[in-house]
Amino acid sequence: MTSWNAVSHSAIGTRHVAKNMPCQDYGGYQVHDDIIYGAVSDGAGSAKHSDLGSKLAVEAWISNARKEFNDQFRLKESVSEINFQQLFQNITQNVLEHLQHEAEHKELPLKDLSCTLICFIASPQWIAAMQIGDGFIVLKPQEEENFKLLFQPDKGEYINETLFITSHGALEEIQHTFQNVAPQFICAATDGLEKVAIKFQDWTPHGPFFKPFQDCLHLIPEQEQRQAYIETFLESDRLNAKTDDDKTMLLCLAVHEGED
Repeated sequence: MTSWNAVSHSAIGTRHVAKNMPCQDYGGYQVHDDIIYGAVSDGAGSAKHSDLGSKLAVEAWISNARKEFNDQFRLKESVSEINFQQLFQNITQNVLEHLQHEAEHKELPLKDLSCTLICFIASPQWIAAMQIGDGFIVLKPQEEENFKLLFQPDKGEYINETLFITSHGALEEIQHTFQNVAPQFICAATDGLEKVAIKFQDWTPHGPFFKPFQDCLHLIPEQEQRQAYIETFLESDRLNAKTDDDKTMLLCLAVHEGED
């Protein structure tokens, strides 16, 4: 029997504080049986209501993913038969329609809700993930020593440019993967953490950055203490000295029955 230890937190960047802007990041997860659904999103800095867009996108993706995955899984003999590219496009299309509905309801242009989207569905035996825009998702499989980056962040053609779920043709640009490996540790994060967590020269994770978070989920017994650990890190002066952007981190650890 496998369960998941998971925590998520968003911290406002010092640049946003200085400009009297809200935190435009959001992250969340749900666990059902032994499946975890997770998502993080970074609202576009130039979009007036991207803080709302990122929250709506994460919540809508998770709820739609649970339904769409369950519907598909009932029709297949094994998860490996699922066309995850099509599944992710269907889920993300539903999310985009949800954003369009909210924009119309609030009489806003859709671009005001622009945001990136990094999402995954994982079981004790496999992980399927997708990404639109920048930020990162890092995986450490059970039987491997190293952390690995699932996608290279989409940085666009110009500096500080990326792809958003609301961008033209975004559904066709979804990066996706299905990996038939047992996930031990998963970290999804927005781009505010890229410079401290990812080695840009070869696009590999910086192992010493991730190891303490894996240990936190494994060794700290109480959820409140695990939550406090990630909040303290993301809101620390030491981190804010290295990055002035909003920061969201979602951490997940597979815990097997009988493990300490």
